[in-house]
Amino acid sequence: MLAAFPVITAALSTVAGQLLAAPGIQWYWQPRRVEQWAIDWRSADDRAPLPKNPRQTLTEWGREERAGEERAARELPHGPRGNVSGTWWSIPHGLVHTVGQIPVALSLVEDSLGWEHATTVPVRGAGRTLEIGAADDWISLCRNYPLDVTASRRHDWFRVTGRHGRWVIPDWEKVASEWDAVHLTVLGYLNGATRALQVDPQTATVIAGWDPDSTIWLTDVAREWEGPRQTWHRASHGDRWTPVPH
Repeated sequence: MLAAFPVITAALSTVAGQLLAAPGIQWYWQPRRVEQWAIDWRSADDRAPLPKNPRQTLTEWGREERAGEERAARELPHGPRGNVSGTWWSIPHGLVHTVGQIPVALSLVEDSLGWEHATTVPVRGAGRTLEIGAADDWISLCRNYPLDVTASRRHDWFRVTGRHGRWVIPDWEKVASEWDAVHLTVLGYLNGATRALQVDPQTATVIAGWDPDSTIWLTDVAREWEGPRQTWHRASHGDRWTPVPH
């Protein structure tokens, strides 16, 4: 919230310009890479395949979201200050979810559960990819395919944003009718994540629980590719991930 004040923005603009000109960070705004990695937060001993049947996954997700919204409207307090927690995420789970940079992506996790083991799976996919490179891209997506989640999100999102009102996320079932994948760039994350984004005068949205430079695959176009899976380990209470020799 402090960084959003114009006086703070102006003071940091020179630093931001120098950062954007620095070598090695062009991937912050680059579109989805052809070569991607899915992260399985388990050791390599568990050879689980990539998720299949995204259409069914999205159908089940939509049904559960709507049922959860109805249940929250009945059971949770209507005031945003209620001492309860609903749902945080604005993306579906259970789909193929890939990242573009390894090992840095192992640390760029918004909602980490403290994992210390990870297996990275090489993935390639094709098709129509929507790039979320700024907050406006996400706002347009929510405006075109709105799904009301006010009752289930109002308490958690109020605590983060301070906003009370109607909330929406994309209806991912409908998004899949137009796009095969949606990619959130690093700059898209920095520009829009975890803050209230105004969709219309009465409605807002939040990019929540979605990691920077990651792609959600909405249709069955992503495949595990040639090349070995890699195993990584992070020491307890450390930040650095190191490869595990086979």
